[in-house]
Amino acid sequence: MNSDVLKVIFVLIGLFLVYKLIFSGKKGLTIFEMHFKNGRLDSHKGKIPEKFQKECRTIAKAEKLTCSVKCEKSGSVRLHVSANVSDDITQRIRNVFPFEYYDKKLVDNSRQAG
Repeated sequence: MNSDVLKVIFVLIGLFLVYKLIFSGKKGLTIFEMHFKNGRLDSHKGKIPEKFQKECRTIAKAEKLTCSVKCEKSGSVRLHVSANVSDDITQRIRNVFPFEYYDKKLVDNSRQAG
């Protein structure tokens, strides 16, 4: 009886750990988000580089996009574009994103901390 209870407890602990590993994917700090609907900027939040916002609006308008573009910082800066956007348009958006601006900021901040 006791060994069966211990087995059940260990199985439950194992399932809990697997669940946490799969679904607790750490999300980084959101720097900004932009939501487009039918090619127009519907909503946004955070500090968006002006040139990048202008370029994204141009792309979204030309392609009549309904999507979201999100920038997160979790160690390094990552740009996420909705999955419904084609790979070539996603690449165009990534090409105009100023990764070097954020990389420089991260390097400068780490030098100041050190």
